[in-house]
Amino acid sequence: MGIDIANKHVRSKNRTAPVSENVYLLLLVKLYRFLARRTDSNFNKVVLKRLYMSRVNRPPVSLSRLAALTKNATAKTAVIIGSITDDERLEVVPKLSVAALHVTKSARARILNAGGEILTLDQLALRAPTGSNCVLLRGKRNNREAVKHFGRGPGTPHSHTKPYVRSKGRKFERARGRRASRGFRN
Repeated sequence: MGIDIANKHVRSKNRTAPVSENVYLLLLVKLYRFLARRTDSNFNKVVLKRLYMSRVNRPPVSLSRLAALTKNATAKTAVIIGSITDDERLEVVPKLSVAALHVTKSARARILNAGGEILTLDQLALRAPTGSNCVLLRGKRNNREAVKHFGRGPGTPHSHTKPYVRSKGRKFERARGRRASRGFRN
């Protein structure tokens, strides 16, 4: 008789490598895989796990959000495993020290003009191999446009789900459920 192995078909769904074939990303993975193994720093393990993530799970961080989150940690380096984007609503950019996978052109210019510095993740590994004086930040995952359409069907009671509509004009989905004068206002 064989042994009945209960978890024969159970597998971990967590990524162990990025799906992307980007050579620069793969080099970063190689570097942080080494650091995660050879240092007992939790920071490197988290960075490695985030490097594996899909693009949807690496949401961008705007300059305004970055400024707000690093208000009390000015001496530390903000680390974002994703993109840093510009925010025109932020008038004065504080002096920031950031490390990210990608920084947009306008955000880069504004950070450098404010006397800040931008590091790549391999430069960060040389400067802080264990992640000392670093703050790991990330953007909001559910700020994507697609997420607004998830949930209970639009038009059902107490649903705030955004409908897929061709146009947002007078003639499109403006009757029952959208106005109190037509049955109910959701």
